[in-house]
Amino acid sequence: MHQNQLEEAARRLTEAERSRTPITPLTQTYDGLDIPAAYEVQRAVIAERIAGGARVRGHKVGLTAAVMREQFGVSEPDYGVLLDDMFLLEGSEVPAGSLLAPRVEPELAFVLDRPLGGPGVTVADVLRATAFVTPSLEIIDSRIRNWEITVHDSIADNASSARVVLGGTATDVRDIDPRLLGVVLRRNGEIAETGATGAALGNPVSAVAWLANKLGEFGVTLDEGSVVLPGSCTRALPVSPGDHVRADFGQVGSVGVVFA
Repeated sequence: MHQNQLEEAARRLTEAERSRTPITPLTQTYDGLDIPAAYEVQRAVIAERIAGGARVRGHKVGLTAAVMREQFGVSEPDYGVLLDDMFLLEGSEVPAGSLLAPRVEPELAFVLDRPLGGPGVTVADVLRATAFVTPSLEIIDSRIRNWEITVHDSIADNASSARVVLGGTATDVRDIDPRLLGVVLRRNGEIAETGATGAALGNPVSAVAWLANKLGEFGVTLDEGSVVLPGSCTRALPVSPGDHVRADFGQVGSVGVVFA
């Protein structure tokens, strides 16, 4: 893709989010949208948001489940950027019409108390750099029409990032086995999905290490205080106005959100 096409694609995604009007898949518009080009589009989208006053508060990892990577025909996860205006306080309501086609994923969020910069970040480095873990709900959304996405569309669209709700409990990662936490996702009080934290690359700590090393290829470091979402524990749950979603992470606690 030419630079003007990358910038045009970024503008289309930004306007789709602003106007709440989805667009046709970028892969149907731009023949050259390979994975490197998709990340260029993502960086252009984030740069525009930062120019408008947003601040980077963390990152997310997607496609951490092997079955999802097989579905999209890719060999590694993808990632996106979490901005400060994406974070909602627990107990907040997500206003109707503020998103296009939201879905919810429960994730064990990592909060760092020291920087992590690749290459060469290990699981031990992640454990040492983690201040605490907390339950979270990632609300994903697609600016692409009807979720008709390839991995290229998703990457360009900031890995379908939209909102994040962090739970109010903090747990030392050394006090748990981060691979083995069972997770129950409820919608309106009824169990909708179940899973385990090990769904994220077998160990969410490994997903954080992968992210730090991947970002290191572009000279990006996970800063102190960063929130890292390592991947979902269950399938994404579609939601509608009026839904109340809650995720229980056993000994680590729970987190909920309401869609108005």
